[in-house]
Amino acid sequence: MKVLVIGNGGREHALAWKLLQSKQVEQVVCVPGNGGTASMECCQNLPLAVDDFEGISQYASQNGISLVVVGPEVPLAKGITDYLQDKRLMVFGPVRAGAQIEASKAWAKALMQEAGIPTAQAAVFTEAAAAKSYVKTQGTPIVVKADGLAAGKGVIVAETIEQAQSAIDAIFQGQFGSAGKFVLIEEYLIGQEVSVLALTDGLTIRSLLPAQDHKRIGEGDTGENTGGMGAYAPAPIATPKLMARVQTEVLERAIATLRAKGIDYRGVLYAGLMITPDGNFKVLEFNCRFGDPETQVILPLLETPLEELLLACVQQRLGELPPIAWKEGTSATVVAASGGYPSEYEKGQVITGISEAETAGATVFHAGTKLNQQQEVVTDGGRVLNVTGIGENFEQAIAQAYAGIKHIQFEGIYYRRDIGHRVMSAEQGEQTPV
Repeated sequence: MKVLVIGNGGREHALAWKLLQSKQVEQVVCVPGNGGTASMECCQNLPLAVDDFEGISQYASQNGISLVVVGPEVPLAKGITDYLQDKRLMVFGPVRAGAQIEASKAWAKALMQEAGIPTAQAAVFTEAAAAKSYVKTQGTPIVVKADGLAAGKGVIVAETIEQAQSAIDAIFQGQFGSAGKFVLIEEYLIGQEVSVLALTDGLTIRSLLPAQDHKRIGEGDTGENTGGMGAYAPAPIATPKLMARVQTEVLERAIATLRAKGIDYRGVLYAGLMITPDGNFKVLEFNCRFGDPETQVILPLLETPLEELLLACVQQRLGELPPIAWKEGTSATVVAASGGYPSEYEKGQVITGISEAETAGATVFHAGTKLNQQQEVVTDGGRVLNVTGIGENFEQAIAQAYAGIKHIQFEGIYYRRDIGHRVMSAEQGEQTPV
């Protein structure tokens, strides 16, 4: 079968890489892809925009594409699944109505409240003055969120009233684009965040391994929020007992409520959780797609062929499959970013050392890269590479990732040196604060 993967990040490279491990997948086409997907055997890039629905549809129909897998949230929110389904193409990813669960934090919060899903207390505002007044009554720390899609950067944890008011102004003044029509003010929760990605056919929902992302740019989880600076899986804090509760109290309730609204949700439902010190949890947000960089640590541990799971979701027969099979061990990834990210950064820097990193045992997923006219791999984004290691334990997996990233060079390269610090402390027998 031939599979078309939409997107150009590390998540899409990982999806293409995993799909091509199956004997059933003869070719993967990435739209538009990146320098990594351009270099893989049996994989090609197609230079179309992710929202060129007509161009994607024509190519898929004329070239025998069996399945379209949508990586990013933006085309899902714009209705790419609806469009391609109308052209009788099989698409993995929710329809536009379902993608609201990420495209509007206010809509998602209302759905959680309706479904009885544990979530943080929040209020939605359309005017800055009312939002600022609410912040004064609630006090700080407090969380200020842009309502719509903001590439993982529309969440500000304000430590002071002044920071919260500045964040409100920034959102309403359009710093996060169309995500600035509404502001969500949410209570600040203490604990550790865990990403639970689940596959669903609209009736059955099955979680993948829980992962823990590192969203802050700085070591010690400091500085600005980013799209993610590294991750590991499976996250030990998400115990089997807790995951059983997440299944019934979050995932199944969400799918049932979506179905009651007449939304046939098939794809990934990604729940971002806060695990509190008392062992309970609340849902911070839902996403409608595979996480990035969580996908880059989950898929290397997946034993079940990926295309079998995706097709079962599209064809609404996930419940007929046996339980998802996983490899033993752990996985960790470190993001190599452009200097200046998540603010201004340069593109076009030549990257060296990728083959040496892979020889050292790491798997390198390209994120913000492309090939230049000389066929050199150059930087083309804020998050450039995901260097992933696998091991019997986290110490081995993290060591392999860092052994690999030491070989990577490009002007301005930046990466955190403490990915996995919480889980490493736990493995070494120390008390891990939450």
